[in-house]
Amino acid sequence: MSHDMRYIADLHLHSRFSRACSKSLTVQSIAEAAKIKGIQIVGTADFTHPVWFKELQDELIEAEPGLYKLRSGKNYVRFLCSTELSCIYSRAGKTRRVHLVIFAPSLDVVAEINAWLTKMGAKLKSDGRPILGMDSEVLLRGLLEINKDIVLIPAHVWTPWFAIFGSKSGFDSVEECFGDLSDQIFALETGLSSDPLMNRRIANLDKYALVSFSDAHSVDNLGREATVFDLEKISYHDIIQAIRDRDPKRFLYTIEMDPGERMYMADGHRLCGFCSNPKETKNLKGICPVCKKPLVVGVASQIDDRADRELGDYPKSAIPYKHVIPLREIISDALGVGKHSKSVADWYDKLIKIAGSEFELLLDFDLQSIDSGVPAIIIEGIKRMRDGKIYVQPGFDGQYGVVKIFTDDERVGKQQRKLF
Repeated sequence: MSHDMRYIADLHLHSRFSRACSKSLTVQSIAEAAKIKGIQIVGTADFTHPVWFKELQDELIEAEPGLYKLRSGKNYVRFLCSTELSCIYSRAGKTRRVHLVIFAPSLDVVAEINAWLTKMGAKLKSDGRPILGMDSEVLLRGLLEINKDIVLIPAHVWTPWFAIFGSKSGFDSVEECFGDLSDQIFALETGLSSDPLMNRRIANLDKYALVSFSDAHSVDNLGREATVFDLEKISYHDIIQAIRDRDPKRFLYTIEMDPGERMYMADGHRLCGFCSNPKETKNLKGICPVCKKPLVVGVASQIDDRADRELGDYPKSAIPYKHVIPLREIISDALGVGKHSKSVADWYDKLIKIAGSEFELLLDFDLQSIDSGVPAIIIEGIKRMRDGKIYVQPGFDGQYGVVKIFTDDERVGKQQRKLF
């Protein structure tokens, strides 16, 4: 691997042993997909699952301290030991459901974590993301006793049902959740339903690094969010330190989906077909005008309730971010066909060959150098995404939002050339 270069990292994903995850998620398929996407460092996923952990031990070998590569074949992707745990417990008379991302400095340390969790009664075979009936603070204390280099990052912090700040089951602060150990938490994962612009409205979160990862349940979703570093050398320690220090020379930016695309961005009722923004919800006193029942409150409103800054009042010292639309979605929108259609797959493969990887094309590639055989509307779609010229109809109450780059009128008359 070349020195002093950009590394795109996606450190929260799942294996085929997690519920509702693709059966095609293998160590090999994750590595291959990461290469096509342009991700250099990927999480191992689900390291607590006994069968998956055995596969990790069999198929990976240490490449740099705390980073692993495939034993077989030519592959430049590195794996960092990571998993997601679900803690469901009662605290102060309320049921808490908190999802947490755990990083470990080696597979040997993972073996110790798994042995300890088993001793504590965790049923690790049950799911790739096991449910622990354990308080978050107790979990963190136990992990740090195993090894002080283990890192815990609260996952997708605003998700209503399963997050540290979740409206249905969370806490009001990191301090409330982790007590005496709250100073051990130095990063938060913003999740797909929020981006740094939204989170930075809350001054109390200024002391945390905001990281983004895909939480992918299939290889297609790998890298839909990611964190980007510029490191002279890579190791587990170097990556963790770059996050901890929030050094803008080493921690460059995060890659974000537009949070409007997610199903809990706005407030509303799906069955009533009603959607509202935080201001409208406040005017309605939280009641749906259609059925007169309380609205399902989304992430934007949760943040709005706690915010002490206006949207866009972004601290100068904060790490920047970029909104990115996956290439398949850009092609699909440009051609006006389904994301899984053959023409989208054909143009995707063709463009990856031209640019080398998806992120190279989306972030940096000189679009003017692309062969005239590629439909101009696809190139225009990438350009508009880079410029932020997109339209978003936000998701709410479990309904996905819609991101549009082109109107139907713009597509008409744009000749779709065949692959040559």
